[in-house]
Amino acid sequence: MSSTTEPAAVATTAAGPAKGAGRGPWRLVWDQLWAKGSARFGLVMVAVLVLMAALATPLSALGGWTPEDFDKTAIDPYLGGLPLGDFGGIGPDHWFGVEPATGRDLFARVLHGGQVSLTIAFVATAVVVTAGTLAGIAAGYFGGRIDAALSRLMDLTMSFPSLIFMIAMMSVAKDVNRILLMTLVIGLFGWPGIARVVRGQTLSLKHREYVEAAKVGGARSWRILTREILPNVSGPIIAYTTLLIPGMISTEAALGYLGVGVRPPTPSWGQMIAESINFYETDPTYFLIPTVFLFLAVLAFTLLGDALRDILDPRGGRS
Repeated sequence: MSSTTEPAAVATTAAGPAKGAGRGPWRLVWDQLWAKGSARFGLVMVAVLVLMAALATPLSALGGWTPEDFDKTAIDPYLGGLPLGDFGGIGPDHWFGVEPATGRDLFARVLHGGQVSLTIAFVATAVVVTAGTLAGIAAGYFGGRIDAALSRLMDLTMSFPSLIFMIAMMSVAKDVNRILLMTLVIGLFGWPGIARVVRGQTLSLKHREYVEAAKVGGARSWRILTREILPNVSGPIIAYTTLLIPGMISTEAALGYLGVGVRPPTPSWGQMIAESINFYETDPTYFLIPTVFLFLAVLAFTLLGDALRDILDPRGGRS
């Protein structure tokens, strides 16, 4: 017996049966998303940032510099290495200016920093969503001891001061892949939130008629979970996932700012902001550029996530 998924039900209700006739549920979600000005801004900005990060190497080559290239002709050695020219040395040779003291091109460093920051955020979010979804569905569907054990594990994980533990774990780990380590460390503390959301949704779904009918028909638990439960919690999961990403970007930036993120010369937005603090009075452009990119990334994903939550999980959005 087939079930009606949450996104389809929400989208059809919002769009109306006449308007949505002959159109798929996800097309209706897209139409509602594009109709909102804030969501449209978020979509466009997310697309631009993701493309810039994905094409960081060819785009920086187009500017003529790599993030590790030093241009000593762009800084003044007699003024503490401050960039020559106005606005941090912005000009035809350096589109975003240069880094004080080193002369490294900010356009190339911002692009590659965004690549690092977004990669860590996306992969950490994937880890969190996968682990949280599996734990939440198992706890909600099977109940009993499995639910009790997983719920206590969620409570235990959420009780840790996560940022302090992240700093400690990143500080003691030396000769490791920093990007992989940050992804795992951030994911380790992030999964209980979505697990609780999925557990609550699963508890409300497992006694529905179509689930009971599948059980009576002899369907195994795996088939029920993947064919009946998971499609019906996909809407809240997608909405929650989009709202997780800005938090992941901020966490990576915070670790980079505190000096326990990726190590130089590999750039990241948080690391660049930390380094720019020493020059914010003499070269505010160096501080503003990575800060603006970080702000736009967090804002874009937040606006997109809020819109998706209102469309895919309206009851959760009102609670």
